[in-house]
Amino acid sequence: MKKDGFWYRVWDLYYDGFRNMTLGKTLWAIILIKLFIMFAILKVFFFPNFLKQHAKKGQEAEYVAKELSLPLTPP
Repeated sequence: MKKDGFWYRVWDLYYDGFRNMTLGKTLWAIILIKLFIMFAILKVFFFPNFLKQHAKKGQEAEYVAKELSLPLTPP
């Protein structure tokens, strides 16, 4: 890899920055743990697959179209 190339300079910037971090490494670890909790754990327990429960297999698109085309005026 050329030492004066753009991608080398970008890699060197981030590599050198992360290598010299002390508090930053701890903060990045906390951020990654929080992201894992939000996307892996909370999604499984608090956001069920709504279409799988309400639409028949293979009929998901029709179910969504039917739900979106409800009349705008109240009954």
